[in-house]
Amino acid sequence: MEKALWYLLVGTRGGENRARIIAALDERPRNANQLAECLDVDYNTIRHHLDMLQEHDVIESGGDEYGKLYFLTDRFERHREEFETVLEAM
Repeated sequence: MEKALWYLLVGTRGGENRARIIAALDERPRNANQLAECLDVDYNTIRHHLDMLQEHDVIESGGDEYGKLYFLTDRFERHREEFETVLEAM
């Protein structure tokens, strides 16, 4: 997970938005539209970042396709300290 977090947040463009998405989902589960609104980021950009975060097991989804909510995974929660370390380095 540590390598994935460094890659997703520091090693590629969009790391800042991904960190903001993680922080927003830490507050409460949200769907893609809610994330786009609260972060003032284009919906398609949010979808791209959600796909990347899901692919690396940082987030997971639940619910039907239209109102699908996103949550932080248990695996991410076990590695929260690494996330904080990466944030400090950003």
